[in-house]
Amino acid sequence: MGVRAEEGRLTTATARVLVTTAVPAERDAVARGLPGAGEPVTLPGVTLLRIAETSPGGVGYDLSAVGVGPARAAAGTAAALTAAAVGDRPYDLVVSAGIAGGLAGRAPIGGLVVADEITAADLGAETADGFLPVTELGFGTVAHRPPAELTRACAAATGAAAGTVLTASTVTGTASRADLLRARHPRALAEAMEGFGVAEAAAAHGVPVMELRAISNAVGPRDRAAWRVEEALATLAAAFEKLAPVLETWNHDAL
Repeated sequence: MGVRAEEGRLTTATARVLVTTAVPAERDAVARGLPGAGEPVTLPGVTLLRIAETSPGGVGYDLSAVGVGPARAAAGTAAALTAAAVGDRPYDLVVSAGIAGGLAGRAPIGGLVVADEITAADLGAETADGFLPVTELGFGTVAHRPPAELTRACAAATGAAAGTVLTASTVTGTASRADLLRARHPRALAEAMEGFGVAEAAAAHGVPVMELRAISNAVGPRDRAAWRVEEALATLAAAFEKLAPVLETWNHDAL
């Protein structure tokens, strides 16, 4: 299917895209940016908002609020991917989407970022000499790379900055932790809680993944009064309005 065989290309006559978010408010923002009305679909382990393709050879979307954190995100994404594969209608692309914290000086509040690398920030071990990622312990992986050409097309269409998006099980709440992340991940733009879990599930099914985030707050000391959640959700909706034609073109160019 499509992007599995050729990097960054959707090649099925009607491409199918799974978009996962943490919470319903993010899912609904994505839906506002996409063409067509959504219809709820309940499957074992996952509930989808299905937006059918609006033109022949177009793109059909399934949206799902899979829960907060990498474990819930991986489980919900895997359930949707498995149901689609068993039903002989596998997805061509998975998108992890939502709002996120931006690293100061790299991703301002109100901005948009697209991941060219999805990295687990805290998967590993703390030692006397510092943090060791799980790969240095001889296990697994700590990063997934979305299709480069699709990432560039998304950035060009939406105005998003491209860079590393970190996934954390415990979000940053201090200036010292934010400084540590900036030092440890010099290309990191933002921190969220689901992308790596989504990417792990997608990789297990051989489906490409991308991550798109609207910045609602700064990474560092928690200041809820300074968060701009509604503005970030509006930015997310506008981003998908611009991204949808990119995916349509992507599909048609590959036919």
